Amino acid sequence: MAFIYLWAYYFNNKFTMKKIALFASGSGTNVENIALYFKNNSNVEIACVLTNNPNAFVLNRAEKLKLPSFVFSRSDFKETSKVVDYLKEKQVDLIVLAGFLWLIPTNVLQEFSGRIINIHPALLPKYGGKGMYGMNVHKSVVENQETESGITIHMVSEKYDEGEIVFQAKCSVEPNDTAEDVANKVHKLEYEHFPKIIEQLL
Repeated sequence: MAFIYLWAYYFNNKFTMKKIALFASGSGTNVENIALYFKNNSNVEIACVLTNNPNAFVLNRAEKLKLPSFVFSRSDFKETSKVVDYLKEKQVDLIVLAGFLWLIPTNVLQEFSGRIINIHPALLPKYGGKGMYGMNVHKSVVENQETESGITIHMVSEKYDEGEIVFQAKCSVEPNDTAEDVANKVHKLEYEHFPKIIEQLL
């Protein structure tokens, strides 16, 4: 009898559908890459795409991929439970910040404690914190004559880019590299590793 219970527990946990919410503020290339990676995975579903920017191109990508989307304002996010309620309605298991620029409020952190991850386009703790995103990061890397950069995937906390590091991958920065060159190298690392790390965490 004990064996039957153990088998049932293993079966239910191994094959339970895991649902992901993807947050983005801009173009959404990582959102599309992640969605396509899990497209034929019967154990993982992209439950929804959320954005704080009603003009973000990620909404076009979500529509093309037939993914439900949700646009929210700063007051929705910071002062109400609208976002949490939507995520609970979608039965989300993991929140993935894929180019999302706002700090996550306390109510979302509490409801999804240990289940929110972010990708940062640098090797934290270097080049992290408020205002350090996108080309701002890559320009700083080049200006400071760094010899390497990369990506950091980390848990999300109440402070920008200070959560526990889950994974890092590096790329070289050559003396003649521009910020755009570094951005291209970092994007390749994002596309290669981010979906795989999400899958491992699930």
